[in-house]
Amino acid sequence: MIDQAQKLTLTSRAFHNNLLGEYAEFITSYFGYDKVLPMNTGVEGGETAIKLCRKWGYEVKGIESNKAKILFAKDNFWGRTLAAVSSSTDPKSYTNFGPFMTGFEIIDYNSISALEQALKDPNVAGFMVEPIQGEAGVVVPDEGYLKEVARLCKQHNVLFIADEVQTGIARTGKLLACDHEEVRPDILILGKALSGGVLPVSAVLCDNEIMDVLKPGEHGSTFGGNPLACAVAMEALKVVKDEQLAENAEKMGIIFRQRLSAIPSESIEVVRGKGLLNAVVIKPYSDNKTAYDICLALMKKGLLAKQTHDHIIRFAPPLTINETQVHECCDIIESVILEETSK
Repeated sequence: MIDQAQKLTLTSRAFHNNLLGEYAEFITSYFGYDKVLPMNTGVEGGETAIKLCRKWGYEVKGIESNKAKILFAKDNFWGRTLAAVSSSTDPKSYTNFGPFMTGFEIIDYNSISALEQALKDPNVAGFMVEPIQGEAGVVVPDEGYLKEVARLCKQHNVLFIADEVQTGIARTGKLLACDHEEVRPDILILGKALSGGVLPVSAVLCDNEIMDVLKPGEHGSTFGGNPLACAVAMEALKVVKDEQLAENAEKMGIIFRQRLSAIPSESIEVVRGKGLLNAVVIKPYSDNKTAYDICLALMKKGLLAKQTHDHIIRFAPPLTINETQVHECCDIIESVILEETSK
């Protein structure tokens, strides 16, 4: 980042710079797609994906004008733009922001029957889903769910859009969470870790049949694909493979879940996750205290975690964490949960 910042950070997209082409070739080869559309934030990636999907629905699938629909999973979270909150079931996201955008339909997550029913509608262009729901509390679907999603979408000529902004790039013990079931989404959305944590970088990857529906001037971003972001993203992806971070996440995640599952507390309902994306579901305890109170107690002992939905604590440690550090973290978590829930 420092090296590139001293050379060139931004050019108008009207002018050529060498980094954008190098990055496009690098990331498409890395993930195995024909094309990439670079953006900045995760929510821009989501917006780009649904924009691509709708245009593909009209121009390739042949959906009648203004009738295309995109399916989303209940309890999803992919941002706070108007499109994102229109596809949300969280009242905090959409209350008092005006009427929903049209063309979005929400179905149950981890329900093949719900998807089968929704796909009977010929106007459905795509299904956008998190392989593991992050904000919902690290909700892991049944084994085989993603494989069946991919099969049904292909059968009905519907695009399978994987929101891997949180789950992608080694977080769950594989390069992509979809890799656990060996499925390849039609549109892949990446963000967060794509930048190595130093500046906003996101990307939407797909093959020519989909990406080529966009013509020059129909989509873009002032900072999308800027030289600084391109240099950083390439280096971040190299580090993931060079340091075998997916393999480390898989090993450390197993140890983490084993340790937390062994905590002798009736206040723990369930421990779940994959790789280094995990959650503990906590029952209300001692005067209706919640997961938030445990997070505050963890903070006082030097460990940072975030609650969601009052009863869930999410743990997403650095992908570089080692076994000694995992045990140190688990010692803190165990002591806090036992202390807090025994009051």
